[in-house]
Amino acid sequence: MDAFYLPDSEDPNRFHSTELTRGPWSPHAQHAGPPSALLGHVIERCEPREGFRVGRVAVEILGPVPIAPLTAEVRVTRPGRSVELIEATLSTEQGPVLKANAWRLRQAEPELELPVEILPTGTRPGPDAARVEPFPSTQEVGFHTGIEYRFVTGAFDEPGPAVCWIRLRYPIVAGTTASPLERTLAAADSGNGVSAVLDWDRYLFINTDLTVILHREPAGEWVCLDAATYPDRSGVGLAESRLFDEKGPLGRGVQTLFLSPR
Repeated sequence: MDAFYLPDSEDPNRFHSTELTRGPWSPHAQHAGPPSALLGHVIERCEPREGFRVGRVAVEILGPVPIAPLTAEVRVTRPGRSVELIEATLSTEQGPVLKANAWRLRQAEPELELPVEILPTGTRPGPDAARVEPFPSTQEVGFHTGIEYRFVTGAFDEPGPAVCWIRLRYPIVAGTTASPLERTLAAADSGNGVSAVLDWDRYLFINTDLTVILHREPAGEWVCLDAATYPDRSGVGLAESRLFDEKGPLGRGVQTLFLSPR
């Protein structure tokens, strides 16, 4: 097992899920990070254009994603000279389980002459200054063994905001190198986990979606989440992550949360 997904030998749009995709809520369901990254994988390969990059991906999680083969469908739904909209869906034999819309934008060439003082700045202590924390899972193999977590502040067993670095240990699709977008989507879906405010044993806090907006292309293997969760007694919550790499700020990740007693 050397990747989260294995490409099908006959169908280029079909991917076989490995145990590395397993999430914390059920031994039979995937963490939403790997399939979100898989959507990024197919989106970037849909009619690629020189000088363009994806600036936003909005993923809708239509239900539990089984650890089973996934078939991808992807197309450009709104072409344009400067911006275009791409739609992608992942399905099992029972029907769609995730879908995403992505905006791909033309990058300025030459780069815009913007005042330095208005550009996003700031850093977080790097992964070398962070510590490893055990993941709260009873499963021997899963997403938690396919990635590396390092906390600057907070911890899985310490409720509240956290600053956490995440790195993939394996490629999303076997035989490929995970792109910056794939790495970021895989990491950003952990915002509600690293900043959990509810007891893992007593509550569910499952995200129904994931939106990632990137104002800059990520660099390096590590993605940092400066994450916080905002719950409400109505059973609806929000997790928000400011995204960083070792060079500085990248963008934002946002998740809508369904909160419920176990």
